[in-house]
Amino acid sequence: MGFVLSILYFVINYLTPETVFGPLAQLRVELILLVLLLFVSLPKLSKSFILKTPPSLALIGLMFAAFMSVLVGVHWVGGAVQAFLQFIPSAFGYFFVCLHCNSKRKLQVLVLMLLFVCLFVIARGWTDLRHTAAGGGGIQPGSAESEDSNLWNSEHPYLLAGGIDAGEAVYRLRGRGLINDPNDFGQLIVSVIPLVFIFWRARRMPQNIAFVVLPVCALLYGVFLTHSRGALLALIAIAVVAGRRRIGTVPALLLAGGLLAAAMALHFTGGRGISAESGSDRTALWSEGMQLLKSHPFFGVGLGNMPDYTDSHLTAHNSVVVCAAELGLFGLYFWSLFLFSTVRDALAIASPGKVSEGEPIIPEKGLLPAAAWKIEEVNKAEVNRMGHLLVLSLTGFLVAGWFLSRAFVMTLFLLGGIAEVVYEMALQRGMIVPRMRLGRVLSYAGVLAISLILLMYVTLLILNRFH
Repeated sequence: MGFVLSILYFVINYLTPETVFGPLAQLRVELILLVLLLFVSLPKLSKSFILKTPPSLALIGLMFAAFMSVLVGVHWVGGAVQAFLQFIPSAFGYFFVCLHCNSKRKLQVLVLMLLFVCLFVIARGWTDLRHTAAGGGGIQPGSAESEDSNLWNSEHPYLLAGGIDAGEAVYRLRGRGLINDPNDFGQLIVSVIPLVFIFWRARRMPQNIAFVVLPVCALLYGVFLTHSRGALLALIAIAVVAGRRRIGTVPALLLAGGLLAAAMALHFTGGRGISAESGSDRTALWSEGMQLLKSHPFFGVGLGNMPDYTDSHLTAHNSVVVCAAELGLFGLYFWSLFLFSTVRDALAIASPGKVSEGEPIIPEKGLLPAAAWKIEEVNKAEVNRMGHLLVLSLTGFLVAGWFLSRAFVMTLFLLGGIAEVVYEMALQRGMIVPRMRLGRVLSYAGVLAISLILLMYVTLLILNRFH
């Protein structure tokens, strides 16, 4: 029951209660579902591995950081409680995955859920785009409607009317709720594309075409419809990481350059360039965010409050800058702790040298099915493959996140949960060594946090020379 409720919880958060329940959303069905899910989940905590993982400590620290950021930065207790409640739904994604998606088959269903969300939004947006083009209901250059497109965008929730390019309006695909921005939706798609290959089976080409190739083609088309430059660069990064294992680093980089040139020729970004000059507005926001970190170093200016402190009233399009500016060094440390633990465990299970064949799990006599992991045959090759797919997915997410202000979205926490579930599957079967000691993880997280800040300063110094 907990697994089914978790999947439904994720779908609601991505597609919004209004999309899933329609008029019944007014009854706050999502809150009833969350309460029921928590009631089912709490008894499983004591027997779960989740309390032993560094990402769990990181999320607890981030919850506290979200609360303190508003309490200290704004001196508002009510706002601090709201920030805490705002952060919790996404953080629950990690805990629900670890508690209820604890087998290979359940992970496959989780990937199917993410695929469904993406395809649903792509289908709705494509249909709306077709009707707009066929019916002439788009925004026309020079019209009064083009000067204020808020009304049009509200009437077309799966499309965002962008700037006019070559005398034509550019429409960008988006979702609702957590993915109501084209860049956010593009980030989700590039994170899901590698995971779809979990359904790939050797020597089963018809099955692979139906369940992998065609869905991936649809997802790539969805990325194109978002016209997201960050998503395009994330796809290029995934291609480099995936290709270097088979053809080498230099050929993979050359291939990536060719793909980028082809994408620009195909109008992939909707006429917007990819250069330091074209991204000058973003780098200016990055600079403002780093200045906020200097003036509010410990707890930041408050979760979601960065636009109130910038001249343009916009947030910085960089996850590191947003985390540092809004939650301060305290929040950035725990965010780095979650990131380091997740990436480290994903790399470990992806490494053939760190995973052995192991021994199958023998269920204990009298052990209740509800209290034990579902016994499945999982070999070394499967663990390595799932680890490699996770590394590619995290690569896409983080590269896209470098150009997005989405440090605390559910997608990151879902990927973290998947990484810990696969690691635990290998650990239960004696295929991998226990997780790194907490003391070392805490130290490495501090190094990562400092390194991220230094990287931002170096990046800004380099980019400012081009302006």
